[in-house]
Amino acid sequence: MRRFVLALLGLGLWTSAQAAYDIDQLMSDLATQKGGRARFVEKRHVALLDKPVQASGEMVFSPPDRLEKRTLLPKPETMVLDKDTLSLERDKRKFTIHLANRPEAQAFVESIRSTLAGNRKALEQDYALALEGESQRWVLTLVPRDETIMALLKRITVSGSKNQVRHIEYLQADGDRSEISIDPIEAQ
Repeated sequence: MRRFVLALLGLGLWTSAQAAYDIDQLMSDLATQKGGRARFVEKRHVALLDKPVQASGEMVFSPPDRLEKRTLLPKPETMVLDKDTLSLERDKRKFTIHLANRPEAQAFVESIRSTLAGNRKALEQDYALALEGESQRWVLTLVPRDETIMALLKRITVSGSKNQVRHIEYLQADGDRSEISIDPIEAQ
């Protein structure tokens, strides 16, 4: 009888271990997202300031490699990531960066774009991945592998539910951090 109970317990542990939500399942869920629009609120916590700096606006993701972030408040700003080009428009000035020339910027950009697209291979080029939680409530932590990136960024924490990213936190190496809350806008 004791062996039977141990066998059942062992089977139960094996089954629950097999059923655990893992990075492959998360990436598969995220890859099903066909893009869309979302509102965002970003809070930047900077050591030199008494309170966080807040910005808000809309984001549009078009998989696999286009992301637009339109900040409406406190000042209009548009950032467009299209394939290997990052464009920023602010105060009637436009800046363009070719990511192939800036590997640290590319790693930062890929952290978001590859997470949204469910591209594990691209993420693992620059980050060690750790996942906690289950499908309904997950937290993915990205820790830079490269020393150049580690000098700027300690970690990125992305959380969400199913195939939706709902929150992103960047913890910089100097202790400053940014938090972005994302609220999808339903298609009409």
